[in-house]
Amino acid sequence: MYAWRRRTRPGGYTRLRGALKNLGLEVGRNTIKRILADYGIAPAPERGKSMSWSTFIKAHWEAIAAIDLFTIEVMSPFGLVRYHVPFVIDIATRCVSIGGITSDPNGDWVKQVARNLTDMWDGFLLGKRYLIHDRDPLFTEEVRGLLRDAGVRPLRLPAKSPNLNAYAERFVLSIRRECLDRIVPFSERHLRTAVAEYLVHYHTERDHQSLGNELITPLPPTANALSPSCSGSDLEAFSSSTTVQRSWSPGSGIASEASTGILS
Repeated sequence: MYAWRRRTRPGGYTRLRGALKNLGLEVGRNTIKRILADYGIAPAPERGKSMSWSTFIKAHWEAIAAIDLFTIEVMSPFGLVRYHVPFVIDIATRCVSIGGITSDPNGDWVKQVARNLTDMWDGFLLGKRYLIHDRDPLFTEEVRGLLRDAGVRPLRLPAKSPNLNAYAERFVLSIRRECLDRIVPFSERHLRTAVAEYLVHYHTERDHQSLGNELITPLPPTANALSPSCSGSDLEAFSSSTTVQRSWSPGSGIASEASTGILS
């Protein structure tokens, strides 16, 4: 009864009783009330006064994306250099786009990342209405205003609430545990190549429990793991450090940026 009620979200006890009666089950209102109370479900009149975060996410999830960033240390001739990697995840499909890679993040760089994500032709945020982000100072009011101008409403999360951005946090855990914790990058190009190749694996080879152990972008049986949209020029553009170049494949959700100019 509880699982059915969560899927259908019907009204009060009387309506639930009537629906069960149509299935040939005679259940009293007090029994229904007790079962729902055991699972923390309030009576119908009180139910509409508030909405949990998980309920909000599931009700809007086709229109929601989340942005976050992680850091990784790269070995260089001058010692360890910390690089910042912002990314966006589509909550509904779990598709991920890397916004860029830099060792010197600043407001102008983040604004350029936001422009790329909201590009009117191939921006990753096309069709999205909400963008969840934490309170990182890189997400300035200018960046938030740029998102609003593109029709994407930024949702700033409360302080110290990583569970409210759980999908992005889970991707960080995955890429660290399955890739970055297993290598020592010796250059920015090395890091870019590793991240790009992991994204190919993440979208085309890795099964996702939250999607019923399905692949995000299944490849045809005869296709190579590095599909044309994720290899060749796209992969080189992502790992290159000579030109400002960007490309995105709807199938893989990979945004590729090189490291010169404003994206350095």
